[in-house]
Amino acid sequence: MVDFLLHFYRKGSKPFQSLSALPDEKANEIMRDLFIEGSVLWERFRDPLKYLSFRREVEKKLQDDFLRKGGRPREDYPIYLVLGRPRWTQQSADARTTATTNEIRVPLSILSSEDVSFTYPDSMVSAIITAEKNPDYYEADYHGKVFTLEEIRRIVEQRGLPGEGWQTKMPKHFANYIEAQVWNRPVLLSYYDQIGKT
Repeated sequence: MVDFLLHFYRKGSKPFQSLSALPDEKANEIMRDLFIEGSVLWERFRDPLKYLSFRREVEKKLQDDFLRKGGRPREDYPIYLVLGRPRWTQQSADARTTATTNEIRVPLSILSSEDVSFTYPDSMVSAIITAEKNPDYYEADYHGKVFTLEEIRRIVEQRGLPGEGWQTKMPKHFANYIEAQVWNRPVLLSYYDQIGKT
């Protein structure tokens, strides 16, 4: 099993932040600053109001589903990370993204099963795929579902990471990775302080 998560954040900013936790005006201002046309990570902020509304809708369902599975979220909104270093992140990297993005590697061992949930793929993409149910790539056993740490470990042990053993038919424009949602921000901030990132 992969034993780490990756958190990507904009150079010059602080990691482990949630746009959803901010007032709309502040969140929209930040998203306008984050937007970079042609960047695989930052182009998603092209339409800040639409993005934030959909994101909060997805996050409410994530939280509800995680609670039903025994999660104990300490936050209303999660911090997003990626399980391992999936092939998609390397294949999709573009110059605009790599020039403007930092990453932090977080040991999975600092989190309990009550702190973290998982989706395949990115939770917003998973919600879109579930709504569309395109038979060419929709997987009912995985899309639109929230997984616990124990469940995702079993899946990865059986199938590998998406694109590495776990072969999928996902279109290239969809992020093909397992997303982690951490619902305990203090533990991430404590780890960040320990490693002395600047």
